[in-house]
Amino acid sequence: MALLDWMAPESGLRIEGDGVRLRPPRAADFAEWRDLRSRSREFLQPWEPTWPVDDLSRAAFRRRLAAYARDREVGAAYPFFVFRASDGALTGGVTLSNVRRGVAQMASVGYWCGQPFTRRGYTLAAVKAVAQFAFRTLALHRLEAACLPHNTPSRTLLNKAGFEEEGHAKAYLKINGVWRDHVLFGMVSTLPARDEPDFGVSV
Repeated sequence: MALLDWMAPESGLRIEGDGVRLRPPRAADFAEWRDLRSRSREFLQPWEPTWPVDDLSRAAFRRRLAAYARDREVGAAYPFFVFRASDGALTGGVTLSNVRRGVAQMASVGYWCGQPFTRRGYTLAAVKAVAQFAFRTLALHRLEAACLPHNTPSRTLLNKAGFEEEGHAKAYLKINGVWRDHVLFGMVSTLPARDEPDFGVSV
């Protein structure tokens, strides 16, 4: 299978986690994604970059999918939507971004969860699953993540997923229109090092 075929959403890429299934976003996900994000806006906005005025429009979603496709093609990022295994409901998303090869072999992990699905373990399961995908399938060596210092649920989630707190970064990301300090987390693979990613591995 060609690398670009493997990375395309229609290729059937799936990641199975504990009670969740992950796959790349599709155009057909728009309505469910829009509804979940709209219902969760007040809950999500304090932890995210400022939403564009048209963020929940179909046109903006198409632009989002196009950006995802470009990132996958060059191996820069791997975005996934998270679905509850029991009924296929969309619960949120998780992304491997800023993938760096060469001597780094690392990436950043980001995630969001719709308000109706918080504190049920879906995001934790998704982060654990995408970490295994990063280490076993992409052969990355290190993952990084960050959250606001007062975001206790996110700090707890990252600790439970196997990340270790590594430090504090001043004015690290612009969140909700303000440059905010972040707590930094890291996780290092314990698997034997490989020279090239094995895209044939099922996660």
